[in-house]
This record gives sequence, C-alpha cells and structure tokens, in this order.
Amino acid sequence: MPKYKATAYIRLSYTDDHSSESDSVSNQRKLIENFVEHNPDIEVVSEKIDDGYSGIIFDRPAFKEMMQDVTDGNINCVIVKDLSRLGREYIETGRYLRRVFPAYGVRFIAITDSIDTAHDSGDDLTVSVKNIMNEAYCRDISIKTRSSLDVKRRNGDFVGAFPLHGYMKAEDNKKILVPHPPRVCCAIFRMRLEGASASKIASELNRLGILSPLAYKKNNGLPYAKKGYADKADCKWSATTIIRILQDETYTGTLVQGKQGTPHYKIKQMEQRPASEWVRVPDAHEALIARQDFELVQRIKHWRVSIDARGDLAHAVITSGGVSVREVDPKTMQSKKAMGLYFAGEVLDVDAYTGGYNLQIAFCTAQAFANHL
Repeated sequence: MPKYKATAYIRLSYTDDHSSESDSVSNQRKLIENFVEHNPDIEVVSEKIDDGYSGIIFDRPAFKEMMQDVTDGNINCVIVKDLSRLGREYIETGRYLRRVFPAYGVRFIAITDSIDTAHDSGDDLTVSVKNIMNEAYCRDISIKTRSSLDVKRRNGDFVGAFPLHGYMKAEDNKKILVPHPPRVCCAIFRMRLEGASASKIASELNRLGILSPLAYKKNNGLPYAKKGYADKADCKWSATTIIRILQDETYTGTLVQGKQGTPHYKIKQMEQRPASEWVRVPDAHEALIARQDFELVQRIKHWRVSIDARGDLAHAVITSGGVSVREVDPKTMQSKKAMGLYFAGEVLDVDAYTGGYNLQIAFCTAQAFANHL
C-alpha cells in the first residue's frame, strides 16, 4: 500500500515561453506520471492545474484547493516538475518549503531540481539560490514586457485585448483599429450635442432596440471582458456606458493607452494612473468624431446652471442672464471661444419683457446662425 497520497501540481503562467513545450501542461503531467511509476510508495490522488497564473503570486485557485487538501489531511505529498512551478517569489516559496509543508508533514518533490524533502535532497543553500534565480527571472520578464508594451504604445500600436465600441482590430494588422460599427457612437455624440442627457440617450437606444457594447460583442461572437462595469445580466445601455464613450478621446483618432497598470511586478491588482502618465498618439487610426465636437461635449459636461434666488412677480424676468453677447459674433451667433458652438434665443444675456420681444429675439438670432450654417 502506498505510503504517500500525493497531488500533482501543474502551473503554466502567461509569461512562460509558449514556443517551448517543456513547461506545457501535458509535459508536466507526463513527467510526474513517469516519476510516480518508479516510486511505488507514492499514489497520485488528485491533480491541480493553474493554467495562466504567475508564479510570483500564491492567490491561485488550484493552489488554494491543494492547500485545503493539505490542511484537511487528504494528502501528504506535493509533486511538481521543478521549484518554479510551486512559485517564483523567494520569501513565500521558502516559507512553504521550510515551515508550512513540514508543519503538516507534507513531502515535497521537485523532480528536475532533484529536491525531495523525504530524503533531505536539496540543501538549504541550493534551494535558496534556486528561489532567488526564479524570482530574478520573473522580475526580468516583467521589465522586458513593460518596456516592450511601452514602445508599442508610443509607436501607436494598439496593445489592448478588447477594442472599444465602434472599433475592431484590422484583419491585416491587429495593431491598428478600424471603425466597426461606427454609427451608434456617432449618434451618441450627436444626441449629446443636441442637449440630451446621458440617461436620456441610454433610454432612447434601449427603446430602439440597439445592442449595447457588451450585447453586441456577445451576439456577434466577439471577445469581451468577463468582468467589469458593463458585465450585467440584461446587457442594456446605461448612463455610465454613455458617459464612458463621451469621455473617450480615442474616438477623435488619438490612441490613448496606459490608463491602468500595476505598481510592481509582485502586485497583480490594476490601479488607475494619472492622466499625465497616459500615452497619447494622435492620428493613430480613423476618427469617428471631429476634435471640435469632442471638445464641445467635454465643455458641456462641466456647464452647470444654478438658481441663486427667486424674485417677486413684478420683477421676474425669466430670460435674465445667460451667455454674454460680447462672446458671440452678432452676424452668425457663433461663439468666439468655441468654434462650431452657436447661441440663440433665451440662452443669450438679453433681458426683455415677456411676450413679443422674447419671440423676436429668438426668431432673429435663430435666423442668423441658420443662414450661416
């Protein structure tokens, strides 16, 4: 009867060189099976696989399942291909080897590194050096990956996994974005410029039965983020989705990347970076929205109208206040501060008694900018 009930632990990270088969899941499994065949005192009772998890962190689902089996007493042996499969972080890997596994009476075997705690093979110095080398490898890969991505971003190459709504990766060059389908995004900006709020735009799109970004990708078999703000069960348009589109400079043809990142190679949780650190490359792809329209939408976002106080009926003038006529071209009613922005009617700072005067101002100013358009 086998003395040891073992778990075959297999890990493959994102950063491993996939051109080599030595660390593939199937090869790790085969190596462990061959080892167990020549060691009859070991019986593999379970196999745990973390496919796509970095060795620098230990918050891996299969690893946690294995450790639960250890604490429950279901296994007393852990077998891996080499020490780096257990982990690449020097301190934490050492803690498991020197404290956790011995405390639970677990035999640890790293086959290609010739480490077997049951036979005292692999002295502390050798194990420590291997751990340090494994962590150094991880740090080196992280530096190279970050540098490579930064160069690509500054060259105007799209390095994201999922293009934003209204674009797709070009068939002949995955680094370039091309419009697909652009009409909805253009309509969103147009409705906002016409005065519709984000909530009203979302309601109108839902009423028309237009698919939201997430619903469109699901319906067309396109890749999409499995987690995030838009991952809702009903996949409906929301004010949040509309606001994110209206604030994204990418629609002007400027590729904006590097908004998120990790502060350190040992920390995998993403955090928002300040706008000053974003990488912006103008004219990287075809624009869906004119630059002046995008900037106008951003101005409208910060425009707030508030009521200070109420006057009595005799002095109440509804149209009091507004845009100063000094800031408007009287021939075209176009703003002198924002090209393409026109003012007409009661929004202007022209006071008059309620009645025909207000209507006359509205008619004349509207006719002036209509003639110019």
